Amino acid sequence: MTTPPLRVAAVVFPGFEVLDLFGPIEMLWMPKDVFPISIVAERRGEVASAQGVKVIADYAFSEATEFDIVLVPGGRGTRTEVSNPVILDWLRLVEPRARFVASICTGSALLAKAGLLDGQRATSNKNAFDWVVTQGPHVHWVREARWIEDGKYFTSSGVSAGMDMALGLIERILGRESSAQVARWAEYTWHSDSTQDPFA
Repeated sequence: MTTPPLRVAAVVFPGFEVLDLFGPIEMLWMPKDVFPISIVAERRGEVASAQGVKVIADYAFSEATEFDIVLVPGGRGTRTEVSNPVILDWLRLVEPRARFVASICTGSALLAKAGLLDGQRATSNKNAFDWVVTQGPHVHWVREARWIEDGKYFTSSGVSAGMDMALGLIERILGRESSAQVARWAEYTWHSDSTQDPFA
């Protein structure tokens, strides 16, 4: 059965973490024409990462409200963005229409602050875990997890764990052989057991 394209909104904000974003994008790009990816931000144009590398946002939040997958990285900038009503309101707007919502690292703090993870199991970067938990007191936070899959929500631990989670999302949509093939193409050793977290 052919899988129709699933449009991905890769969210960026000042101070996002580069690998949080581009690790999962690399994995999602490999199954050709399945996951078309757009970079979305508060405003179009350049957005600087925590590392100083800049990306170009294809769309402003106000222009982009229909996506199948919403991908939210973490990074130092999340400490500011949890108080930014523009990004929080946009997440609340697009979440009901999305088939999947995924976060990497402290990106789960944004989902939690927006109220999207209330009643859900979720995880985050272990070095920032105690801070992230304060952003969502009604979330069932799991410290020892490489990533968590709970319904439509995928949340991962820190930085490199986002690639493992992205492969888990590919497995959910396209099956195990497809995710294993992507890992082979990337020459990446996939930590496919989401419960095994050596950094917890």
